[in-house]
Amino acid sequence: MRLLERMRKDWFMVGIVLAIAGAKLEPSIGVNGGPLKPEITVSYIAVATIFFNSGLSLKTEELTSALVHLKLHLFIQIFTLAFFPATIWLFLQLLSITPINEWLLKGLQTVGCMPPPVSSAVILTKAVGGNEAAAIFNSAFGSFLGIVITPLLLLLFLGSSSSVPFTSIFSQLFMTVVVPLIIGQIVRRYIKDWLERKKPPFGAISSSVLLMIIYTTFCDTFSNPNIDLDKFSLVLILFIIFSIQLSFMLLTFIFSTRNNSGFTPADTVAIIFCSTHKSLTLGIPMLKIVFAGHEHLSLISVPLLIYHPAQILLGSVLVPTIKSWMVSRQKKLLQTGGPLANLNNPEGLEYLSIKFGH
Repeated sequence: MRLLERMRKDWFMVGIVLAIAGAKLEPSIGVNGGPLKPEITVSYIAVATIFFNSGLSLKTEELTSALVHLKLHLFIQIFTLAFFPATIWLFLQLLSITPINEWLLKGLQTVGCMPPPVSSAVILTKAVGGNEAAAIFNSAFGSFLGIVITPLLLLLFLGSSSSVPFTSIFSQLFMTVVVPLIIGQIVRRYIKDWLERKKPPFGAISSSVLLMIIYTTFCDTFSNPNIDLDKFSLVLILFIIFSIQLSFMLLTFIFSTRNNSGFTPADTVAIIFCSTHKSLTLGIPMLKIVFAGHEHLSLISVPLLIYHPAQILLGSVLVPTIKSWMVSRQKKLLQTGGPLANLNNPEGLEYLSIKFGH
């Protein structure tokens, strides 16, 4: 009984393990063109569901306050689309003398050039109880910026360029991010009292959708016949990716918690996830366009295919730790009279009570 109770509380982690195991056993189900049709169900329906859910659960005044938090937005966007790729480039200058496959190293650079995702950073910020409004704004805004900036960064660092269908990518982002968010906000206006009375499990709903994204992502990874690398390069790339994520999460934490930073603990949570997460949904199509016909495209894509599930796994594991820090920090600021904003996300707290038993 105790084991079942623990599994119920940690259902999301159990779901991640089952999703990965299922993808490994039968990847053909969740690949593009497979029975699940992830090119539709994930790229459009799943992402739209997440942002409709966010629009439905987010208080309009919180989103409005996030729009005017210019310093927070500048920090996240500069870190994601300038500091991140530049630092990776410097790091790769050192790695270039190692026997690691050179195309995998180029793939690491493409990871650095990618915009933030439009789902995972928002869900993890929500799970912790951080500034969800800021996470939504920066995930959406960063994705729009990435449509223009990412191809330019790829050209700058890798010397590859091609005509990118800005219109089609922009329209997809608009339809799967902006429109569902607006619809969610409109619906919320009419059922606000019911939502506050019933308190639907918004966090659990978004996390369930994320499990589908994880499953289809690993299906793509396991079904790619070209991912047949020497173990040395693959193990090192795995280690490097996790090291990069942890290092950048620590850097953003240090920068955003300085005494004169002006950021609240809830802001820091959004910064940690939004600044370090990279988009697979936007990234893979862009790589296929920018490196169209390139014989090493599959190898270049490997680091991004690894980075995406790795950031979700690492973020999920760190949720209780970050949550514990945020709560203790908020209590300390309240006791000392420090400024606080967006203290707690009720849905995030509810999610954690289900997931971690806190």
